[in-house]
Amino acid sequence: MLRVRFAPSPTGFLHIGSARTFIFNWLYARRNGGTMILRIDDTDVERNTQTSLDSIFDGLNWLELGWDEQYRQSERLALHREVAEAILHKGLAYRDFTPADADAGERSHAGGPWLFNAAMREMSREESERRAAAGERFVIRYRVPRDVVHEIKFADAVYGDQSKSTADIEDFALLRSDGMPTYHLASCADDADLRISQVIRGQDHVSNTFKHILIFEAAGAAAPQFAHLPLLVAPDGAKLSKRKHGPVVSVTTYRDLGFLPQAFVNWVCLLGWSPKDNREQMSVQELTDSFTFEGVNRSNAVVNFSEADPIDPKAAWLNSQHLRSMPIPELAPRVKAELVKAGLTPPDDAKLGEVTDLLRARYFYLNDFASRGRAYFDDDFPVDAKAAENLEKPGAREGLRELGARLKAAEEFTEASVEAELRKVAEERGLKAGILINGARAVLTGQSVGPSAFHVFTALGKDRAVSRLLAA
Repeated sequence: MLRVRFAPSPTGFLHIGSARTFIFNWLYARRNGGTMILRIDDTDVERNTQTSLDSIFDGLNWLELGWDEQYRQSERLALHREVAEAILHKGLAYRDFTPADADAGERSHAGGPWLFNAAMREMSREESERRAAAGERFVIRYRVPRDVVHEIKFADAVYGDQSKSTADIEDFALLRSDGMPTYHLASCADDADLRISQVIRGQDHVSNTFKHILIFEAAGAAAPQFAHLPLLVAPDGAKLSKRKHGPVVSVTTYRDLGFLPQAFVNWVCLLGWSPKDNREQMSVQELTDSFTFEGVNRSNAVVNFSEADPIDPKAAWLNSQHLRSMPIPELAPRVKAELVKAGLTPPDDAKLGEVTDLLRARYFYLNDFASRGRAYFDDDFPVDAKAAENLEKPGAREGLRELGARLKAAEEFTEASVEAELRKVAEERGLKAGILINGARAVLTGQSVGPSAFHVFTALGKDRAVSRLLAA
C-alpha cells in the first residue's frame, strides 16, 4: 500500500518550503488512495523547542488537510538503537572511539574530504568490544565499502536516474556517542518500520539519499521510491531563510495576514509544479485530481517579493480569486472570526452574508473586512482624505442631512427607494446627484470608492445609515 510521510524537525517555525513538501505528500497520497503520515523528527534534543513544535502544528492545522497517522521519533529510540546494533553485528558498521571528533559528520583536512579513520575502521572486533565494555564513549559508523568501489543508484521521480560512487561517501555516523541516533539512522529505521513506500522531500536531500540506500540495504529493508522537489528561492536566487528574508518564509505569516488556507495551498503548489492545462486558480480537489510528479519542475521555484511588498503578487491575486469564488456559507464564518479577532461585533448571519458578498470583490485578504470594511461593522471608522473632500462640496452636508430625515420617515428602504429619494433631494436643492452620491459614500463608509453606492445603504441597514446621514 502507498504510504508517504512528512517529517519536520521542531527546531524552527514551519517554513513555506516545508509546507509545500507536506502538501505534495498529501496530494500524492490522496490522489493514489494512500496513507499520509506525520512524523515529528525530534531526536535533536539540543535544538528542539516547544515553540517550534507549536508552529509546526499551528501551520499544518491551518492548512485544513489533515493526516492519517502521527508519530514522534523520540518515542522510538529503542528501535533506532536496535537497528544500529544489528548493522554493527553484521560487520557493516564499526565503533569509532576518536574522542575529539566522536560526533562529527564530514570533516576536511589538507588532503581533501575526510572519509574515515583507518585505525578505528580496522580495529578488531575483540578490541572494539573490550573498549566498549570498559566504558569508553564511541560513535557507531557505517562501514562504506572501500575494497571494491561501486555506484549507488536510484531513480528519482522528478530528477531521473541518480548515482554516486562509494569512494565519495564518508563513513557516516549512525549512533552518536550519547546513544542518540543520527538523522540518517532514525529516518531510515522509521521509514522501514512504518513501511513508507515513497519518500517525497526537498532536492537538498539528494546527497543524503545515497547514504540512506546503504542503511536500508544493511538493515535488510527495501528502500522506498524517492522524489525530490525543487527548492524555493528568493528573487536573487538565494535559498529562502528566515534570517535573511524575514517572516515571508513562515506559514503563519500568511495565516495572520488573512489568507484562505485553500488559496495558500493553491499558490504553494504552483511553486515548482503546474498542471498540464496551465490552470492557476484551483480548488484542493482539483489539485488532488491533477497532481503528478511529471508536473514538478526540476528548476528551483522563485518566490517573488520585495521589501516594499513582502507578499508574492501571485499569492495575493490567488487569495483574492478564492475570496470571490468561495461560497458565502463557507466564507462568512471566516469573516466573522476575523471581525471577532479585531474586536468588532459581527451582525446576524444573514446580514453578515450580504455584506461579505458585497465587499469581497474588492478585497485581497480576510483581514481587509475588519480594516478596510470596518464601517460596515462599527461606527468608529476613519475617513480618508478624498472622502473628506467630497463632504466639503457646497451643499453636500445639508443635502445629506435632508436625505437622512426623509429616509427616516419613509416606510420603504430599498436600493431603488433610496436612489429615488437622493435624486429628488438633489433636484430640489439644485445639486448634481453625484455630489450627494459621493458625499453619502463618504459619510457612510469613510471612503471615496467602494461597492454600488445605493447597495451600501441597505448593507448598513436603515438605522445605521440614517444615523450617519443625520450626523453629516
